[in-house]
Amino acid sequence: MMEPNPIALKISEACSAARIGRTCLYEAIKSGELRALKRGKSTLILRDDLVRWIEGLPPVKANPNPTQRA
Repeated sequence: MMEPNPIALKISEACSAARIGRTCLYEAIKSGELRALKRGKSTLILRDDLVRWIEGLPPVKANPNPTQRA
């Protein structure tokens, strides 16, 4: 069982916590947007780095005319 607030997350845990897919997470790592660490064969994401990356994502733009759909 995973502890409530682990310092580091495995890829599957980071995906679950961020509600994103593995491909999206690996793309963020590959592009340098999200820092990843290696411990042996395991790839780890620090919780604070994951939160910082999510907070840096662009906001959803408000629809200036809410009665019209795109």
